[in-house]
Formats: sequence, C-alpha cells, structure tokens
Amino acid sequence: MICCTNTNTALFFSSIDEISSQIWEDLGCTENIYFNPGFLKSIEANHPKITFSYIVLVDKMNKPTAFASLKMIEFHLKSIKNDFEFLKNIGRKLHVFPDKKPLQLLICGNTFVSGEHGVFIKKNQDKKAIIKELAESINHFVNSNKTLKKEIDAFLIKDFAKESLYITDELKNYRYHPFLVEPNMKLQIQENWLNFEDYLASMKTKFRVKAKKAFKLSSSIEIKEVSLENLDEILPKMTSLYEKVTLNADFNLGNFNLDTYKDLKDKFGDNYILKTYWLKDKIVGFISGVINNTSLDAHFVGIDYQLNREYAIYQRMLYDYIEIAIHKKLNTVNFGRTASEIKSSVGAVPQNLTMYLRHKKTITNKILKLFLQRVQPTPFQQKFPFKNLNNEKQ
Repeated sequence: MICCTNTNTALFFSSIDEISSQIWEDLGCTENIYFNPGFLKSIEANHPKITFSYIVLVDKMNKPTAFASLKMIEFHLKSIKNDFEFLKNIGRKLHVFPDKKPLQLLICGNTFVSGEHGVFIKKNQDKKAIIKELAESINHFVNSNKTLKKEIDAFLIKDFAKESLYITDELKNYRYHPFLVEPNMKLQIQENWLNFEDYLASMKTKFRVKAKKAFKLSSSIEIKEVSLENLDEILPKMTSLYEKVTLNADFNLGNFNLDTYKDLKDKFGDNYILKTYWLKDKIVGFISGVINNTSLDAHFVGIDYQLNREYAIYQRMLYDYIEIAIHKKLNTVNFGRTASEIKSSVGAVPQNLTMYLRHKKTITNKILKLFLQRVQPTPFQQKFPFKNLNNEKQ
C-alpha cells in the first residue's frame, strides 16, 4: 500500500475499495466497464505483483472531474523480442534501460487492454486542463513518497486515439515523448449484417473462399461456452495455452492472471465472453472478451500452435468474435494489437494509439526521445476484403 497526501486538485487511493460510491456516482463513469469498480477490483485483486493506485481529480468545490488508474510494474528487457531486438540493444547502449535490473515503470492506463481505458474525464470539463492536472498529480504522487521517488525510473501514459492527441499533446510540456506501437485492429459492424451469412456475402470472392476454408478446416472443433461451474477445472489448461501466446508476443507489459476470469464472469455474466475450443477431449484454444456498451473488445486468447495451421484455430476465433458481435447487434469489434495482417483479412482496419513516455533523469529523457523516434509499428500488408465498403485507415 502506498500512502500519498491529497492536494487541492487530486485525491489519491491505494485500493478501489477506498473510493466511495458517491465519487463513482459523481463521475458517472461506471457504465463503461473499464471504469466500473467491479472490473477494476477484479484486476487489482488477482494481480498481487502489481502495485495499484488511483487518482481522482477534483474541482474547486471538491467535486470529482476525472479518474485515472496507476500501476507500478517491473519492466524486463527480455519482454522485448523479435522485431524490437535492435531497439533493445540501442536502448541498452544509450543507457535508456538499466543494465542489470528491470526498469521500474509507473503506468497510467490499462496494461491488459488496448485503448483509452486508463483516464476518464467527466463531461463538460476542460480536457487540456485535466491532462495538465493529471501530469502534475502523477509527479506529486511519486515525489511525495521517498520510496517511489527513489525507485520509479520512468512514466508511461497510454493509449490515445488520433482524435485525442490535440488534448494529450499537453503532456509534451511535462517532458513526455509520444510514440506509436502496434495499432488496435478495429472492425465496424455494418447495419445490413443481420447474421454471419450477410457478413460473408459482403466479402470479395477471395476472402469469402478463405473464410469458408477456415470453417471447413475447423469443422471438427467443438466450441463450448465457459461457465462459473466448469471454469476452475479448465483454468490450468487455459493458462498453459495463454502462456504459449505470450511467449510469441513482441512486446508485453505484464502477464494476465486467468483467475481473474472467475471474478469477471461472476460480475458481468453474459457480457463477459469466454469460449473454449476442443478437438475430442483436448482443449486447443480459448477466446475471451467483454461487451462494453456497443463494442465487443477481444481480450486474451490461448492457442495450441502445433495444431493452429491444420485446424485454422486462430482464424476461426476471429470469425467467432465477429459472429458474436453481429448476433448481439453491436457496432464494433476491437481485436486489439498483434497479428495485424490476419485481422485485416477479416475486415479490421488499424487504429493508431499513441503512448507518452518520460524518464525521470533529464539527460536520459533527452536520449529517450531519440530512441523513441526509432520505435515504429511493425509494417504489414493491409487487406481489403469487402466488395463495397470504404476500407480507409482510421
């Protein structure tokens, strides 16, 4: 638990339980699942290795105007792989990263989901002023605690869509440097897609054939809904599949504890999606996701990579997310980062998300700016699978 004195503009909390129901009511943010205390508590309770804190910004009348979630993690260099390897070497040579110990990173944002899910600003607020107050409050949070002031190496505020940058670029005045990593892949569900057959019918022949081939290859897979009653039994197998996926990731801010699913399924029921994929008596994959207002957000998946190509497991998962969204009459599917090309082949387009990073040491922070200029999303060939839709980048 980290204690921090409140200021005239900010209240600090070390647990979701400390935030009163009146504050949540005043903020009016709980319909968004990522700012629902039940969701936040589930994440907090199941990740004891992460230190969680929360900021509630207030106005002159002491009324809440914004909410932000903070996490303190150890960022290990070994979590940067593959295409990012050369950047890791540059970062080490420039002393951006410590040589022998992990980087102590304070993150404002959701480490497990892509998107603007870390900072909530109440309606009718001066958003630029709020971002300034947030930056100042984060500084106060760290500098007022001797341990944090000594230990925290760097600050990361994530993820902001293009239309938010005119607000969040205020962070540059606080020595934060913007950079892009992999985009969120996003599919807009069309109004005339009343069922999955309508979705297939809207595709060019080549991509419709590809979809039907994936369904044929995966026809022997049985898809089962996960319930609270059977979750405990299959969680170890799901965790094993999830770990295989994380080992393949180029960049990872932390591993998700799948025990969290029990809380999320209990609290959100049918709005939290969990399905498993079976070949006879063997689990070969799973998908998870959350229905957040009018969007289906894909969360974590698990895949048996040895069987993936033969049975088109991952491709089938992508189609299943789309089918769920159409069935539930949602507007969008957020597929998240990674595997951008195959996601574009089912109709998703990239949504760039900007992060802001600063190092506490002034000279290192100037070097960091040069380092981040080298960080670019992995290029991929964008596919355009639909016959008549405008597939422009978002």
